[in-house]
Amino acid sequence: MRLTVVGCSGSYPGPESPASCYLVEAEHTDASGETRTWRILLDLGNGALGQLHRYADPLGIDAVFLSHLHADHCLDLCGYYVMRKYHPTGAQPPIPVWGPAGTAERMARAYDLPLEPGMTEEFDFTEHDGPVEIGPFRVEAREVVHPVTAFALSVTADDRTLVYSGDTGPCAALDEAAAGAHLLLAEASFRSVDDNPPDLHMTGADCGRTAARAGVERLVLTHVPPWHDPADAEAEARSEWSGPVELARAGATYEV
Repeated sequence: MRLTVVGCSGSYPGPESPASCYLVEAEHTDASGETRTWRILLDLGNGALGQLHRYADPLGIDAVFLSHLHADHCLDLCGYYVMRKYHPTGAQPPIPVWGPAGTAERMARAYDLPLEPGMTEEFDFTEHDGPVEIGPFRVEAREVVHPVTAFALSVTADDRTLVYSGDTGPCAALDEAAAGAHLLLAEASFRSVDDNPPDLHMTGADCGRTAARAGVERLVLTHVPPWHDPADAEAEARSEWSGPVELARAGATYEV
């Protein structure tokens, strides 16, 4: 399983990166014996669709999984709708989009569409509810703490597991989702030196403690807002966990 960081800027696109979007790829052989690369996206935040072209054909994506419905995690679904509806090769078949309850309505409003049909001719919207099997992937969403309904996403293929925190404060649900993960992609929006509100985001130190509690193999910090220095998040994580720590950057690729 291969993870490519399409966008990792927290809260809004920054000078070095779009907002949250992660491409996950793995090979799969179907019942007929045909082998191909399957591709899914974890989030599609503002600014990410354009950069996705660097790493994959956007029309070759098999499914999208949204952690939650804040703009920096879902808003480029609007551009993706336009691409799939008006592409010069013709309207594209709908692809699955899993997300929180109300995703279809949220996206219709975002593009000022009538709720019926909204974007349902381009996307097959389904609420997160139990594990999903698609191609080589098993994806499981676990609700975490955030001001809106939000999920951590666990992706397993070939007995390897990637866990993406989405946006969350420290919580038992994230610890459970991350338990034993080979790679934990964790948001580090806050700094420990600041007076941070609860149940909103994590600090680098929170990420390090989560990695330690969950016994993960590798920690990658993401979603650092442009107003913070990512090196602070990395230093905090290292103060709480002795395992491998890296900072996500747009274009980085990880073999999970």
